[in-house]
Amino acid sequence: MTDPFSKCRLPEEFEAPARAGCYPFYLPVEERPGGGEVVVGGRRVLMAGSNDYLALSGDPRVTEAAAEALRRLGAGNSGSRALNGTLELHRTLEAELAAFLGHEAAMVVSTGYQANLTLSALFGPRDVLFADRHIHASLIDAARLGQAPMRRYRHNDMGQLARLLEEADPEAGAMVLTEGMFSVGGDLSDLPGIVKLAARHGARVVLDSAHDAGLLGPGGRGAAEHHGLQPAVDVQTVTFSKCFGTLGGAVAGPRHVVEYLRHSARPALFSASLPPSCTAAALAALGIIRAEPERRRAVMSAAERLRSGLVALGFAIPPGGTPTVSLRMGNALACCRFWAGLLEEGVLANVMLPPSVPGESALIRLSVTAAHTGGQVDRILGAVASVADRLGAAEGR
Repeated sequence: MTDPFSKCRLPEEFEAPARAGCYPFYLPVEERPGGGEVVVGGRRVLMAGSNDYLALSGDPRVTEAAAEALRRLGAGNSGSRALNGTLELHRTLEAELAAFLGHEAAMVVSTGYQANLTLSALFGPRDVLFADRHIHASLIDAARLGQAPMRRYRHNDMGQLARLLEEADPEAGAMVLTEGMFSVGGDLSDLPGIVKLAARHGARVVLDSAHDAGLLGPGGRGAAEHHGLQPAVDVQTVTFSKCFGTLGGAVAGPRHVVEYLRHSARPALFSASLPPSCTAAALAALGIIRAEPERRRAVMSAAERLRSGLVALGFAIPPGGTPTVSLRMGNALACCRFWAGLLEEGVLANVMLPPSVPGESALIRLSVTAAHTGGQVDRILGAVASVADRLGAAEGR
């Protein structure tokens, strides 16, 4: 018989950087002193790859809320939400999240990935899913776990989505899956176009707000609020690992839908519940998001400085105005060498290779947070310019 472990080898796009001494993954961070910096290999470097957009993961109010819950309720709940793992903290956070997002109810789960996996219980055999080609892996896995076929449309291509909806069985239950802010490029979904088409065809809108909840919109409620379309979103998922600065996630929507998921979604039913410390941290972060819009203004100011600076350097940056941007780097090895050059310059960025990105793309992903000063953003730009000049022009420049 064939050894089932014979397939367990790294793809060439991962092995080549390792051989070249520029492997960019699983790099251990030793300390997080704050102020937009981390310690790697004994050096303080600028963190230019974090999703902690509002810089709340180290906020004393958030960490103290987590510490107090840890002391009072312990390190874990030793059970699922359905049995013995529900805390009053969970219920409080759910009520606050539902009110914040403008939905009837919310269900807190242990990760943002799990929040999207719980959606699989909604995807029945008589349904059909229409999904943007750039949706996150967790939504793709939710579709695979569910029973509904999925039809993909080109990124933000409303013409193709319209054709797919028109061709679908009118008796099927239709759902459109998209992200509010796409995690790699930082661009926004064409939510106005999606909502218009969904209304025309009687489809539900399911929005993954992992990267935009807390960041976009006048009240920080996300991309839907940014577009003035919060009431048009039927179900919304969020994660606490971005703007909320901790771990966990939630699904929000109509009460009967959330109650159905509580009793039918296997990823949530059979998982241990979110620990007290993370729950309390998320609740504290939500209060800060509501009370301190200046954090959103600070990160958006840093984002504009980063984006305009990259354009001035000759990079082709798509419009978006968000704190995340990606630079096309050609092949995987060239991308990893660029990453290593940035690290030498004191900037820690992200490398995005398939399957994290579609096709054969290789990207450097940069992001800024509310903790970054204008001078630090300029240092990031200086590092990018220096490495680009030394290693040659990237595809997107």
